[in-house]
Formats: sequence, structure tokens, C-alpha cells
Amino acid sequence: MTSKRRWAPSVTVAAVIERDGRFLLVEEHTPEGLVLNNPAGHLDPGESLLEAVVREVLEETACRFVPSALVGVYMSRFIRSARPGREHEDVTYLRFTYCGAVGEPEPGRALDDGIVRTVWLGADEMRAEARRLRSPMVLRGLDDFLAGRRLPLDAVVTDPGLYDPVERS
Repeated sequence: MTSKRRWAPSVTVAAVIERDGRFLLVEEHTPEGLVLNNPAGHLDPGESLLEAVVREVLEETACRFVPSALVGVYMSRFIRSARPGREHEDVTYLRFTYCGAVGEPEPGRALDDGIVRTVWLGADEMRAEARRLRSPMVLRGLDDFLAGRRLPLDAVVTDPGLYDPVERS
């Protein structure tokens, strides 16, 4: 009997952070080059989505993030070109985008590897930089945020079993 590996998308979180009509982005190195992105990253094992977005914003911006709402859940897919020693990758992302506020950067806290800097841009500036955005989900999350789309934080439920799993036989 042959076993097939079950397919699963890469689960990520992102933050839309607005202050005085400008949005906090990170400029980061990726296999596709230097891009602009929301503070964002992957969900780690044993971590809730809210914990993940708070952690990722802190790691990428040095700012504490307080989520206020879920803006949306997005799926996207892209093919990453082959690189030396690696075949092409067919990647599907399931992205949970939150909005909220940040404080000032924590003094002396380094930004995550690959993050060059943080930058505040207006919506029109972001649209003008569309080619430099890491994915179309950046603008989609911005547009949904600007349209007033907000879901309560409890729209995503974290079962206590995430932290204390029950063994089933």
C-alpha cells in the first residue's frame, strides 16, 4: 500500500496597521528580490493565529501589535521559479489578515532576518508600488480594510486542545 502525503496550504498571518492615513509595511529580501509586504509570516506549531500575528509584527517591526479585528481570509497560489539546487515550487497560501495598532519600536530590538526596514506609505503610494508588493494579497487586504471590512476576533476559534492535545487511540 502506498501512502500519499496529504496536501496542506502554508498558513500565514498578516497585519494591516494604519496610523494617520499611512500603513506600516516592511521592506524585505525574498527569493524574488527586495519587496514590500505587510508585517506577516507563518503560523508556528502550537500557536494561535492571534499569537502568530502579534509575534510576527514584533519580529518584523520591533513594535508591539494589538489586534482589533480580522479583516479577511485569503487564498492565493504562485509558482516560484527553479533556483540553483532547487526545483520550482507550487505554493498555496491561506492568509489571515488582521488589523490593529502598534506602539513605538522597542529600543535596541533587531528586525527579523531579511527585513531591511519598516516604512509608512499611504494607500495611493502602496498602489503606485504594486509591482514591488510581495503578493496581490497586500492590496486586497488594504482595499478590504479601507472598505470597512471587519470581523470580530472571536470569528476564529482556538480550541484549548492546541495547547494541551488529547491523545486519541
